[in-house]
Amino acid sequence: MQFITLNNGVKMPILGYGVFQIPPKDTQKCVEDALSVGYRSIDTAQAYFNESEVGAALKSSGIKREELFITTKLWINNADENKALKALDESLKKLGLDYVDLFLIHQPFNDIYVAYRAMSKLYKEGRIKAIGVSNFYPDRLVDFCLNNAITPAVNQVECHPFLQDLRHKN
Repeated sequence: MQFITLNNGVKMPILGYGVFQIPPKDTQKCVEDALSVGYRSIDTAQAYFNESEVGAALKSSGIKREELFITTKLWINNADENKALKALDESLKKLGLDYVDLFLIHQPFNDIYVAYRAMSKLYKEGRIKAIGVSNFYPDRLVDFCLNNAITPAVNQVECHPFLQDLRHKN
């Protein structure tokens, strides 16, 4: 597996398995299959409603925690300080983990600055190994970077043959 080193020194596999649109009833088996063929990076989100099933697959895999890279995302209705703190606790419980490797703001809506400050606190506590954003257009990302003490490690953007939005390119 090849890795990329994030801006804080964390190593992230360059290939990951995402569980968006996988029904909860199928998620555990799909993640188990992905892990069995060598995937070590799993991407989920609170809004996918399948974190518990991802957690079950992680547990049943028998793979050491330090060999896995788990990403989840903060949904927009949790984008305030108290809700962000509680949301991570809920995600960790569902995933059966003590920390996540990457925690992202899912979309640039609601009070993202307050949510990011809460995420920064959790990062400093070690409950998140890296923090970042998802679905931010370049202008929003630049503003966000200029107005936060911790630069996001990732801006995860959707890109595939059916969505080739070049506005994400710099």
